[in-house]
Amino acid sequence: MELLLETVALYSLKLAYETEGHSPILRDDPLMGSCDREIFELLIRRGDVQGIQAKVEWCLGLALLALGGSNTVLGRELHRLATDFNAAQTLEQLNAPLIALKHYLKNIQ
Repeated sequence: MELLLETVALYSLKLAYETEGHSPILRDDPLMGSCDREIFELLIRRGDVQGIQAKVEWCLGLALLALGGSNTVLGRELHRLATDFNAAQTLEQLNAPLIALKHYLKNIQ
């Protein structure tokens, strides 16, 4: 699950910060900061669902801004998927919405 969380964070930050003609954002980029695999691994070990949701929500918020907000077609869908992710109350419940977020963010890159 750590890799999946890191991937969603990475795709979100790519949407927010990556520009054409510049170096791509990679997993070891300083922009990843507090959204890397080790941080997510620690939060998972603690069972801190709210902590995980807060980290991912921060990244998704940046992506949503890059898409023009929740009033755009792409933004509405991202907002809906983020709402599903934030509704999860256990680690197991995070899986399905997290996979949906990953696929959506990958597709709109």
